[in-house]
Amino acid sequence: MRKDITIVADERPLRGGAEAGRLRRQGKSPATVYGPGRDAIAVSVNPKELNKILHSSTGHNTIFNLDIAGKETTPVMIVDWQHDPVRGSLMHVDLKRIDLEKRIVVKVPVHTEGDPKGVKLQGGSYEVVNREVEIECLPDEIPENFTVNVAELMLNQSVRAGDLPLTGTMKLRTAADLLISHVVAPKAEAAAPADAAAPGAAEPEVIKKGKKEEAAADGAGADAKKKK
Repeated sequence: MRKDITIVADERPLRGGAEAGRLRRQGKSPATVYGPGRDAIAVSVNPKELNKILHSSTGHNTIFNLDIAGKETTPVMIVDWQHDPVRGSLMHVDLKRIDLEKRIVVKVPVHTEGDPKGVKLQGGSYEVVNREVEIECLPDEIPENFTVNVAELMLNQSVRAGDLPLTGTMKLRTAADLLISHVVAPKAEAAAPADAAAPGAAEPEVIKKGKKEEAAADGAGADAKKKK
C-alpha cells in the first residue's frame, strides 16, 4: 500500500563493518537500495523512521518515497531487515525500488472475525491454520489485509485461500485450496488402559513368557529323571 511518506537517506561512500559500526554510534542504520534499471546504492537512514513503517498497519508492504540527497527520489519498499537480538535496534535494511506501473508479488495478512456457529451451537473447536497469503497486483492496490467473517462456519466447514475477496488487478499466487481456518470436532479423550484383572483380559507378555519358561524347566527335569 502506498503512503505519502518521504524518508531522507544519505549516500555512504564507505562500506564494511567498521563503517557500519560508526553509523550506528551516530544513531543511523546502514541500508542498500537496489532495483531494476539502476545501480545499487549504499545509504544511511534514520532507523526510527523505518521502524515506524515496519510497525505500522501496512508493515513491510508499505510503499514510501526515499529521497537520496543529490541522487534520486524513488518509491521503495522494505524487503529485508535485521534487528539486534539484544537491543532491538535496526542493524541493516534492504530497500527495493518499485515501478508503480508493474505488478509485484507480496504476502498479505489474513484476519478472521466473528464467532463460528459450529463452536457456539455444535461444540466444535475453531482453529486458524494460516495467517497470510501471497498475491500479485499493482503496487497501488496492495491491501492492508484480508478480513473474512467466519460467523456462519459450521462443524467441519472451512475457509480457504480461494475464498478470499480479490479486487482490481489482484491475482492469488498461493494455492487456492490452502487452509486458512476451520471448525473441527473436539478431540476425543484418550481411552483408559484396559484392566489387566478384568475377565477375558490378555495376560501380560512377561507372564506368558514366565509360564513357558516354567514348563520348559519342568520338562527338562523330567528328562533328567528318565536318564537316571
